[in-house]
Amino acid sequence: MEDARSTSGCSDCGGAMASAEASPSILARAVVQQCVSARLQTNYNSVGADQERAEFVHIGRGMVVFVCFLKQASEAVAERLALSVLKARLCESADSGKKVSVLDCCGDVLIVPQATLGGVLKGKQFQYHKNSSPEQGSSLFEKFSNVVKQTMQSGKAERTGTVAVGTYGNRQVLCMETNGPSTHIIDL
Repeated sequence: MEDARSTSGCSDCGGAMASAEASPSILARAVVQQCVSARLQTNYNSVGADQERAEFVHIGRGMVVFVCFLKQASEAVAERLALSVLKARLCESADSGKKVSVLDCCGDVLIVPQATLGGVLKGKQFQYHKNSSPEQGSSLFEKFSNVVKQTMQSGKAERTGTVAVGTYGNRQVLCMETNGPSTHIIDL
C-alpha cells in the first residue's frame, strides 16, 4: 500500500507536493546556499527600485541562510536551528579544500526571512496554514539572528565573519554570486 502523503497534492505533477506537508513534524526550515558574495535590499517596500534611496546589507564569501518557522516552533528550536546551520560543514576550506563550518572558515552569513519555505502545494497553489503567526515568526527570526551573531562573535579566531540580517515581513531583493550549486536544507 502506498503512503497517502506521497500521492496527494497536485494531479498535474504526479502527486508531488512541498515537503512541509510530507513531514508534519517540521518546526523550522533553513535553506543554506554557499556564496562568493551577496547583497540584499532591505527596504524595497518603501522605496522600490529607487537605487538612490535603497538600503543594502552585504556579505563576502560565506552563506546565505533562508529561514522559516512553522507553528509550534519555540525559541529553543530557533536556537538549535541557528547552531545547526553554523556548525554544519558546508563551506570549502581555502587551505585544504575540505568541508568546514562557516565558523571554522570565518565566512560571512546573510540571514533572510523566507516564510514561503513553509508552503504546501494544494492543487496549483501554495498554502501557508502551517507557518507561525507573523508575530511569532518575527520573534523567532530575531532569536535565530541573535544566536547567529552571538555565536559568530564569540569565536576564538582572529577574524570572525560578518553577519547581515534581512528585515522580517518586507519584500526584499537579493543578488548573490555562487561558486557552484551548493544548496542544503536543514529541517528541525
